Amino acid sequence: MTTTFPDVTISTDRLVLRPFEEEDVTALAEMMNDEHITAWTSAPHPYTQADAYAWATRDSHTERAEGRGIVFAVTEFLTQRLVGIVHLRNTNWRTRATEVGYVTAPWARGEGYASESVLAVAQWLFREQAFERLELRTAADNTASQQVAQKIGCISEGVLRNAWTVRTQTADGGWADTRTDLIVWSLLPEDLDEGDDYDGYDGYGSYESHDTHGGHGGHGGRPGGAVAGQRSDAHGHPVGADRK
Repeated sequence: MTTTFPDVTISTDRLVLRPFEEEDVTALAEMMNDEHITAWTSAPHPYTQADAYAWATRDSHTERAEGRGIVFAVTEFLTQRLVGIVHLRNTNWRTRATEVGYVTAPWARGEGYASESVLAVAQWLFREQAFERLELRTAADNTASQQVAQKIGCISEGVLRNAWTVRTQTADGGWADTRTDLIVWSLLPEDLDEGDDYDGYDGYGSYESHDTHGGHGGHGGRPGGAVAGQRSDAHGHPVGADRK
């Protein structure tokens, strides 16, 4: 049984989702120091160039190599600018289920990039990797992340009470940890089949993938930080999930 994802790049009309590279370090460090990402994820703060270098050149690639999931650097097709991250993690190969986390650079918000990239990964996951379940977990007050889940057709399954820690800014400009609930969402292959008329933003409705060794996949139908089993956020840090 396959227990690692292939090394692939996924393209949409506006985006390219690819493995991280050393050239992404500066943009990654800038993005991860945004106050919203600091608030909703457990990524280090401040997020240093050393943190970014370790993630771009080693840690993100280890996620795939060790079978925990796969990390995509989301970039604009035209400019190659770093838009964000989509991270499949906590992957269960026996049940063909995994969890998705995502973050979006502040300059790219409001363009539908998070929905577009997560949906493209979900299509690839179900139609080419024969997975049966994609799960998202959003902090109770993170309405932006919840809108992404709703936009791509996820179903809300319930609430995990007091299950996550977010950061809130203090009067002196620092950060303090605060407990919060998590909303659990899921997406199944039939949810995408029922929503094939989803037109997304700017007419987006399909994806294309190819592996880094020249193999190619298209739109076809469905075919036939942390250790495994431990939760990690979008940047590989243990416990929970990132919230946009």
